[in-house]
Amino acid sequence: MDKIETIVSQADRENPEKDIIEAGAKLIKNGGVVAFPTETVYGLGANAFCEEAIDKIFIAKGRPQDNPLILHVSSIDEVYPLVEKVDENMKMLMEKFWPGPLTIIFKKSSKVSKKLTGGLSTVAIRMPRNKIALELINSSGVPIAAPSANTSGRPSPTEASHVVEDMYGKIDMIIDGGSTGVGVESTVLDMSEEVPTILRPGGVTLEDLLQIFSEVKYDQSIISDDENIVPKSPGQKYKHYAPKAKMIVFTGDVKTISKNIKSQVKSLTLEGKKVGIMATEETKDEYNEGIVLVVGSRSDKDTIARNLFKVLRQFDELNVDMILAEGVDTEGIGRAIMNRMKKACGGDIRKV
Repeated sequence: MDKIETIVSQADRENPEKDIIEAGAKLIKNGGVVAFPTETVYGLGANAFCEEAIDKIFIAKGRPQDNPLILHVSSIDEVYPLVEKVDENMKMLMEKFWPGPLTIIFKKSSKVSKKLTGGLSTVAIRMPRNKIALELINSSGVPIAAPSANTSGRPSPTEASHVVEDMYGKIDMIIDGGSTGVGVESTVLDMSEEVPTILRPGGVTLEDLLQIFSEVKYDQSIISDDENIVPKSPGQKYKHYAPKAKMIVFTGDVKTISKNIKSQVKSLTLEGKKVGIMATEETKDEYNEGIVLVVGSRSDKDTIARNLFKVLRQFDELNVDMILAEGVDTEGIGRAIMNRMKKACGGDIRKV
């Protein structure tokens, strides 16, 4: 692909500069690709009604064509032309959790290209909780199709520098709005079945959803270790979030986890390997060998979600040969954290 001159503009996240928003919106309207911050990760945005622009996203990312894109809107009213129907439950979800890290699966209308939905008859839509994103969508006057702004398979970008690393020279513009807040992608909720089904865990948790529904379930591919289960969401079947080094995740009692990691570090170091340890605030002082990076606190798992992809990229920069990571319990956002860790390590999770 030919190299593109990429504009990088720093925007105020609370009061985005009008000229930056207008420049980005003009590019979107004209079929360009613009990376922008959301509250979860940075998105790679294009005009959802322009198939040529949608193609540019797939090319820039190296993304498989059957992996659907999420549509981003700036108001609930923008949803209605894009879908067949909005029932009371869907309306309740939008009113309670939007803007925010919840993507809802609807039956698509004829206005939405199957190129965008990976050939499916459904469409994924969300409203991000970020002023830069909302103003960009609003100024563009079209819904913005946007997956995460990283090369497919790499850790998702939570800072503009991550987008520059993966996308500079491939897209038209990067709007730098600082670090993102949630740090893991939005929850994807399928409302097409009798029981609302989580296809991807994220910032809106099962516990949050159970406040309004009597029953919510996870897609079996999220909670089962059976590799033969086919995930309902096409994107879930692809390798994601992978650092360059091999990664192993340890789960179980915290003391047993650190004991096992220390043992592994010792033997790997003797083999001449450069080892990275993804530790938590509570355990960081346990390790006296290896390169220790703190991902967050077990008592506040939101901090782990926020820093997970950033730490994986830091290990890449440090050229480690192996990453040994501490797993967390799956309560609340822990489910989303472990879902991303499982994909990052290629399923190499050791229960100790």
